[in-house]
Amino acid sequence: MGSWFNRHAISQCARSLIAVCTGLHFGARSFCNKLNNGIDLKDKRLVRFDRNLIDMFALHVLLQQCAKRRCLLIGKGCHGLAIHLGLATDTITCNILINLYTKCGMNDCARHVFDAMPFRSIVSWNTMIAGYTCNGDDLQALKLFSRMHQEGTQMSEFTLSSTLCACAAKFATTECKQLHAIAIKLALDSNSFVGTAVLDVYAKCNMINDACLVFERIPEKTAVTWSTFFAGLVRNGLHEYALCLFQISQREGVQLTEFTLSAILSTCASLALTIEGIQLHAVIFKYGFHGNFFVASSLVDVYARCGLIEEAYLIFADMKHKNVVMWNAMITSFTRHGNFWEAMILFEKMQQAGISPNEVTYMSMLSVCAHAGLVEEARCYFSLLISDHTVEPNVLHYSCMVDVLGRSGKTDEAWELIQLMPFEPTASMWGSLLGSCRKYRNTGLARLAAEQLFKLEPENGGNHALLSDVYAATGSWENAVLTRKFLNDSCAKKDMGSSWIYAKNNDHIFGCEQKESRLFRLPFHNEDSK
Repeated sequence: MGSWFNRHAISQCARSLIAVCTGLHFGARSFCNKLNNGIDLKDKRLVRFDRNLIDMFALHVLLQQCAKRRCLLIGKGCHGLAIHLGLATDTITCNILINLYTKCGMNDCARHVFDAMPFRSIVSWNTMIAGYTCNGDDLQALKLFSRMHQEGTQMSEFTLSSTLCACAAKFATTECKQLHAIAIKLALDSNSFVGTAVLDVYAKCNMINDACLVFERIPEKTAVTWSTFFAGLVRNGLHEYALCLFQISQREGVQLTEFTLSAILSTCASLALTIEGIQLHAVIFKYGFHGNFFVASSLVDVYARCGLIEEAYLIFADMKHKNVVMWNAMITSFTRHGNFWEAMILFEKMQQAGISPNEVTYMSMLSVCAHAGLVEEARCYFSLLISDHTVEPNVLHYSCMVDVLGRSGKTDEAWELIQLMPFEPTASMWGSLLGSCRKYRNTGLARLAAEQLFKLEPENGGNHALLSDVYAATGSWENAVLTRKFLNDSCAKKDMGSSWIYAKNNDHIFGCEQKESRLFRLPFHNEDSK
C-alpha cells in the first residue's frame, strides 16, 4: 500500500537547505532524490510512492544531523515525512525527534512526541528529562522523573545524573538526598556520572562535608569529577584545600581540563597568590590552554587581583579572538585598580568590535561610575541597559545604581529608585543606602534602611553598629548609646575581620578571637600532602 506525498514540497525542502549548510543540504537532497526516483508521476503536484523504497536509516541520519546543527525547520519537514510514512509510533524515530526538539529548545514539541508514544524505552525517558534539564525547565524534569519512578520504569545512570543536574540548578537538597538513596539502592552510587552529579549538588547546596564523602567513595574519578570537586571547594571558600587537592591530583596524573584550571586560577585570585598564579600560567602554556577564553579570562583576573594590571592587559591583548567573558574580565580588572577611564574606553572598544555587552558588563560599568562618582555617566549606562532588549535588568543592576546615587549624596533619589524598581530590595541594597546615610547624615532615611536590614538580617550585628555610627555622626549620642546597648544585649554578632600569612608552604588565617582558622578534613589527606 502506497502513501500520497507532495513532490513539490520535497523539492522546496531540499532547496531551502542551501541556507543552512552544505553537508546537510546534500544529505537532504540525496534523500529526497531517492524518493523522487522511486515514484510514478500521478499528476503535476501529487505523487505516489512505495513505502518499501524508503530508507529509514537515511531518514534517521538526516534527523540526527538536523539535531546536531539545530536545524529546526528541516527537522520539522522530516517529522512530517515520518508521519506520512507511518513512523510516528516508531520508538527509535520518536527518540530522535525528541532529541531534535529539545536541542532546538522546543520542549513542548518534544513532550508532544513523547506523550504520543505507545511504547517508551529508557532512552525516551532519558532524552526527555535531559532536554528539560538542558533548557532550564528543572521542575518539569523532576516531575517527569517522579512519573517514571511511579510507573516502575527501570532507570539508568544517565537518568539519575540528568535528574541530579536539575536538583543542582534548583538547589533541591531534599530531592538530591532521595535520589542519592535511590542510587545506593540500585548500586549506582559508585558510577562516576552519578557520583559526580551528587557531588555537584551537595557542593552547590553548601554541604561540602557530604560532597567530600561522596568524592572519596567514587572508585574511578574522571577529570570531570576532579574539576567538579575543585569548583565545589572554591564555591564554599575553601581555597587552600582546593590548591592542596590540585597538587595531589597532579601527582596522581589526573588529566588537566580548562574547567580545572579555571577553578584553581579562581583560588589564586581569591587569595592573591602571585607565585602560584605565575606557575599555573606556565602550566597553561605547557599544555596549550592559553587560547581558551575561560582560562585566559581567569588568568587576567589572577594578575589583576595580585596587583599586576600590566601583565593582565598583556594577556588580554595577546588574545586574537575575544569573547564577552574576556572583555568583562579586563573591564573589571581596570575597575578594581581605579583605572576608570580605561574601563570606559574599553567598553567603547568592545562595542566597536561587535561584541554585545551582557548583564556582567553593565554591572561592571555601573560599579565604575559608583567608585568614580560619575552620576551622569551611570544614568547613561543604566538607560542603555533598559533599552537593550538582549539583556534583562536584574536586582544587582538596580543595587549598583542605588550605590551610585548614594555615594554621590543623592540618598533621597536612591530611596525613590528602590520604591519604583520591579524587585524586592536586597540586604546589600539597604546596607549600601545605610552607609550613604552615615556619610551624608540622613538620619531619617538611615532609620528606615536599618529597620529593613533588621528584618532581613536579624543576626548581623554590623547593621546595628552602622546605625549607631549614623547617630554619632549627627550628634545624637543618646540614640547611638541605645543602639550599641541593644546590640550587646541581643544575639546579633558583628563579623570580625581576619588576615592571613603565607609561611612554610601553608596559608595561616588569623582573626580577632582566634589564633588560626578552623581545619577542614581533606580527602586523601596524608603525610605527603602536608
